[in-house]
Amino acid sequence: MKQFILYISIFISSISMAFAQPGNNNQKGQKAQALYIAYITRELNLTEDEAKSFWPVHSQFDAEIKTANMNENELERQQQALNIKKKYQDRFIKVLGVDRTNNFFKIDAGFRDKMLEVLRKRRQQGKGNGYLRQKMMMQE
Repeated sequence: MKQFILYISIFISSISMAFAQPGNNNQKGQKAQALYIAYITRELNLTEDEAKSFWPVHSQFDAEIKTANMNENELERQQQALNIKKKYQDRFIKVLGVDRTNNFFKIDAGFRDKMLEVLRKRRQQGKGNGYLRQKMMMQE
């Protein structure tokens, strides 16, 4: 278990360095990424070996999804995202199996929806930085 936590910590560090941007937004992004990794790992009940195989594939998947999200036309963006998900589906199935891959896509969408909801509420209420983490932990 200690090795698994060490692996996740190293992975989070490498991701944060790869996407490093100056300013406070980077720190918030790192926290959100750490929450996401912990949430997905827990919800999919990933073993250490599965995590070692899953997260590199996920990083590639996530990079492509972010590229699709830059498209200004909403329908084209959604179609690109769907095509990327279909492209990576077989790769995820090799690691997780069919049922857990399907579950991953649901969990991923659910996490993003929760995060957006929490951010909206936070902006409306003017809460501090710790509010997002606290709210996400309470909803789990």
